[in-house]
Amino acid sequence: MARDGSYIFPVVVTFKTSNRSNAKVKQKVIRNRNVDEVNDVNVKIPGIPDKAIILSIGLGERFIDDNR
Repeated sequence: MARDGSYIFPVVVTFKTSNRSNAKVKQKVIRNRNVDEVNDVNVKIPGIPDKAIILSIGLGERFIDDNR
């Protein structure tokens, strides 16, 4: 029996592209990866640069545009 997918929550990553104080804060919603995969250093996520400074990682729809 196939699952309906209601147990899959989006992972919201809030990050800055540089360490400057006026750097723009961006958000990326990842719907096809686990929280542990996003938090892993060795996994490359498209849209998030390697030098990005991650400010917060949230789980669920509630965190979209909540941390800006």
